Amino acid sequence: MSLPSSSIQNEQQAARAFSQQSLVFDGYDAGNTIIAYKRQRVHAHVLQWLAPGGRILELNAGTGTDATWFARQGYRVHATDIAEGMQQKLAEKVEALGLADKVSRELCSFNDLEHLQQRGPYDCIFSNFAGLNCTDKLDEVLRSFDPLLKPGGQVSLAILPGFCLWEFLLLFKGKFRTAFRRLFSSKGARSRVEGHYFRCWYYSPAYVKRHLGDQYELLGLEGLCTLVPPSYIEGFAEKHPRAYALLRKMEDRWKGRWPWKYIGDYYIISFRKKG
Repeated sequence: MSLPSSSIQNEQQAARAFSQQSLVFDGYDAGNTIIAYKRQRVHAHVLQWLAPGGRILELNAGTGTDATWFARQGYRVHATDIAEGMQQKLAEKVEALGLADKVSRELCSFNDLEHLQQRGPYDCIFSNFAGLNCTDKLDEVLRSFDPLLKPGGQVSLAILPGFCLWEFLLLFKGKFRTAFRRLFSSKGARSRVEGHYFRCWYYSPAYVKRHLGDQYELLGLEGLCTLVPPSYIEGFAEKHPRAYALLRKMEDRWKGRWPWKYIGDYYIISFRKKG
């Protein structure tokens, strides 16, 4: 797709931010109990419908935590990212784990999938933890999936919605900017990672379904961090273990119900390509 200059600039800023974050990302990830919970939830969701041994195209793969996990489950993963730092850490991780025969990589933006070198077709297109929120052209990204996916193939995405209950409740702690940032973000919410600023946009499940089109059927939708707090509320699980255990139990029970599937920090959504 052809991006306007403002979108290109935002993409470049995000790439610089996440390249810088690659230096500390794995350490932060490994030490955060709620991030581990989120990954477990996303993986379990994806595997509900994904046949063993298939090929996965991962977008915004980061340092390869998900790519290497799926590879150890027997899948072949083509891991893409626009951040050179993330791709370098991914390459080091794949080499260290001896997974070079299972994980390939490519420096490629999800905004530029028509120029992807390894075009599949794939059994699954996967994106975790809101990478796709870093574009104001998600409609065009979604429409670019079709030639890369096999008939019967799966799309599984973890995306930030336009309302998060936990964030809104920060209103009562006087954190007004955080509480309202999703509600007034039609032009993108300003985000900061490792000293670099870029913009994020928020998208509803209905938006994703509409722009994938009628050739895709919805498989499942569940909220993530609806009752369990977002991972940026650091140390919650360790400081309040009983509350965390209770909230996790309740979220696991209600994750696919209304309104919980719509008001989490993220939602996880999966589709099957018809045909």
